[in-house]
Amino acid sequence: MVSPQPPTYECIRLDRDGPLTWLTLNRPDKLNAMNRQLLEELSAALSVLAEDGATRVIAIRGAGRAFSAGYDIERSDDAHEVDIVDDYLTHAGYLNRFLQIWDHPKPVIAAVHGYCLAGATQLCTFCDITVIAEDAVVGWPSLPLGGGYISPLWVPLVGPKRAKQMSFVAGSRISGQTASDWGWANYAVPAAELEANVRELAVGIARIPASTLRMKKMAINRVADVMGFRTTVAMGAETDALLHYSAEVRALAALIQEHGLKAAIARFREDAG
Repeated sequence: MVSPQPPTYECIRLDRDGPLTWLTLNRPDKLNAMNRQLLEELSAALSVLAEDGATRVIAIRGAGRAFSAGYDIERSDDAHEVDIVDDYLTHAGYLNRFLQIWDHPKPVIAAVHGYCLAGATQLCTFCDITVIAEDAVVGWPSLPLGGGYISPLWVPLVGPKRAKQMSFVAGSRISGQTASDWGWANYAVPAAELEANVRELAVGIARIPASTLRMKKMAINRVADVMGFRTTVAMGAETDALLHYSAEVRALAALIQEHGLKAAIARFREDAG
């Protein structure tokens, strides 16, 4: 199969490294927060790499000092006018993009360093393997703006009690080492060794024939789907959209709209204290 020339992107970057292609989230000034453009480019790149014969393994990483701070929460002049069905469809669309990783014909590794927060933890859940820096920070949104969108995806990895422990406190954080100990990540390594470790892992994976890897991934995913993975994904967008129309979440959204995210977080912490 002929390897296509990768297109140029603004919010991500593709770098070939032998059988491995690094897919870098490339908004370092925003801690690689995932806006609509980044998600669209991620989806487009995954489609390109699916047909790229030279790419045997994909590794997703972040530029700068973070893997990703999660979804980019920005002020919007029409935020209060969004219909609940449109809200559901938007969030279902985000998860469907991540299902591209789950259904991708090639193994996808998440290489996590720095901050991996909120929606970024979702992205990692859809990856086949997660390797994390020991000093990484994995955590929850700083404001309780939704419910059922992130935490259910943690349950198969860490169990319901730990998922609740993280979900019930806004801004919960754990270290990369703890994330590994809990089973959220496959294993943790020193930050300086992260990329070399992922590269070594990818080379080992690439020794297996591509067709064999594809069937192995499909077989394991099918078991996870029978156990409810896809149902959990679908449910997340539904419960989140419902909660977005509660009085409490609307009040927080209005606070962000008026004062910005940082000020809203500060106000929430003051009120909670």
